[in-house]
Amino acid sequence: MRKLKSPVGYPDRANPEPNNTNRILTIPLRPRCYNACVMALLSAYRTPQQELIPDEDHVPVCPQGPEVPLRVTTYGPDSADGFVELAAEWDALVDATSSQPFFMRLDWQIVWWDNLGLGEKWITAYHRADTGELVGILPLYLLSGVDSHHDGKNQLSIIGCIEVSDYLDVIVARGWEVPVYRAFLAWLDGEDAPPWDVVDLCNLPHNSSTYQVLPQIARCQRMAVRVFQEDVAPAVILPATYESYLQDQVDKKQRHEIRRKQRRIERAAHVGLYVVGPEHDLDQEIQDFIRLQRASRPDKNEFMNEEMQIFFRRMGRRMFEAGWLSLLFLTLDGRKAAALFSFTHDRRYLLYNSGYDPEIYAHLSPGWAILAYAVQYAIVTGHQVFDFMQGDEEYKSRFGALDYPVMRVILSR
Repeated sequence: MRKLKSPVGYPDRANPEPNNTNRILTIPLRPRCYNACVMALLSAYRTPQQELIPDEDHVPVCPQGPEVPLRVTTYGPDSADGFVELAAEWDALVDATSSQPFFMRLDWQIVWWDNLGLGEKWITAYHRADTGELVGILPLYLLSGVDSHHDGKNQLSIIGCIEVSDYLDVIVARGWEVPVYRAFLAWLDGEDAPPWDVVDLCNLPHNSSTYQVLPQIARCQRMAVRVFQEDVAPAVILPATYESYLQDQVDKKQRHEIRRKQRRIERAAHVGLYVVGPEHDLDQEIQDFIRLQRASRPDKNEFMNEEMQIFFRRMGRRMFEAGWLSLLFLTLDGRKAAALFSFTHDRRYLLYNSGYDPEIYAHLSPGWAILAYAVQYAIVTGHQVFDFMQGDEEYKSRFGALDYPVMRVILSR
């Protein structure tokens, strides 16, 4: 089998090298190693939803980093807007992080905050004191009283947490994690921070240093720390061809099922597939997606309330203008039967949401078919990863996806 070069942040499938240093999760990706295999690897560390609790006699190892002092700038509710002040450098710093989380990019942060944000916005920026280089950004918001998710306590969370942002993280340049985490904890203890009781950092991706290093530093400073897995994010490392994907990364039974359903739908109707582009009416296309999404299942209909519809329309336009939206439609005899609302960035295809028409086309499995076509499309367009993002739905493993943990860190006084 041809050796696949793994994208940044994903272990090498062909030559896995497990590394348990500092309890870092390294999952060796093997062909046809599905949920049971992956969860067996994870069980050495924890079971899902179980906290990482140090042994009673455990002495925290206090990480060391560059001894370069950092200047911390606070952008609170009564000061300049951190989104505006840091705009020129924001996304370049996201690209310089170890996890490169898509949902920490400035366009997403702004559209989420403008439409779904509550409470007060608090953004901190971390510059080297000697050169002025920006090495860290942490956009937070403060909830209190009935809005808090922690029994009314003053809660600081990353902007985007929890709803609809699959991956969040501290934005910190590789190699500067320890100094930035230390400076952040010092900021929490200083006069510039708002009164707080809990810091809740959710949706941390598997390759984030935040859940691996920040808790060690916090424990060294006698803070109360909880670290646990809150979800999984299945993903597929894509080969060069669709046939290689089916042959090497999908179980034999499921490979047969995918091919059978594609052949069946192609015999039953004229199949069309298109990605929304400048020649289309974007507002109408997003509205058609919303219609299919709501029709798919009762829980999706409940999720797509009026507030969420407004968010999808505004977010979809912003992502489209940034060049990141991949809104894919499957048509049968010229009629829209299914749709995928995805993002594409840095050769990663991020499947965000989906919908199909169950009234007319359910017997042709259009949701299954459009997924197969989407994988083909992602491969042909040069993507390295097909990321199903958060959720352990069974269909993801049937398409050969492997589970990566999504972590959460909660600090308290």
